[in-house]
Amino acid sequence: MNGSRARAAELGAGVAAEAAPGVDVLLCPPAIYIDTVAAAVRGRAVLVGAQDCSEHEAGAYTGETAAAMLKDCGCSHVIVGHSERRQYFGDTDARVAAKARRADAAGLVPIFCVGETLEERRAGITEVVVERQLAALLDLAEFDRIVRNVVIAYEPVWAIGTGETATPEQAQSVHATIRACLARAAPEHAARLRILYGGSVKADNAAALFAMPDIDGGLIGGASLDVAAFRAICRAAAD
Repeated sequence: MNGSRARAAELGAGVAAEAAPGVDVLLCPPAIYIDTVAAAVRGRAVLVGAQDCSEHEAGAYTGETAAAMLKDCGCSHVIVGHSERRQYFGDTDARVAAKARRADAAGLVPIFCVGETLEERRAGITEVVVERQLAALLDLAEFDRIVRNVVIAYEPVWAIGTGETATPEQAQSVHATIRACLARAAPEHAARLRILYGGSVKADNAAALFAMPDIDGGLIGGASLDVAAFRAICRAAAD
């Protein structure tokens, strides 16, 4: 929840002006600026998505945004279950899975976020937490269809704005767990399914993270507000 209409247009145009070849770049601005960013990147190799959607198709849900509305505004993707939505707004595992189902039904790619808190990591239950969060998605009746489209994002909540840092090896370990969990549920899709890392990716650590075998890209937070830093991360993904 940052910026203004002018800033959103500036960021979009700045990123679009130097898209890294061979890298899929997606910008997910606040919902009110989706049209602005879509206009700024039109004709460029940059996709536009949203930060959240409703689990409901339509109706009397004041303040919510339907997945179909996001599609209508030019979005191709939507993030569901971001750690802040889970932490501050009460998004449960079941609700996040319902949002993923609604996004897929509307023709959007759901970016399904999972991740543990610092307390959960210290308790040694990282895998338990991540697999529980994934289970809500795997248990959907529509999972066989959704898995062909979904992107998973691992966000270690303990490594975001806490001063703690996840090493590439720690991130890779959880990514491998996620892929193994998906392989048990959908062995024909697990190898090609994208798993993004979302734990304070910056220009100076992106290359090391993206070099890990099960890290397929990044879900970028604060660094995406700086065009130069974001471009550097994109270049790291291209190398």
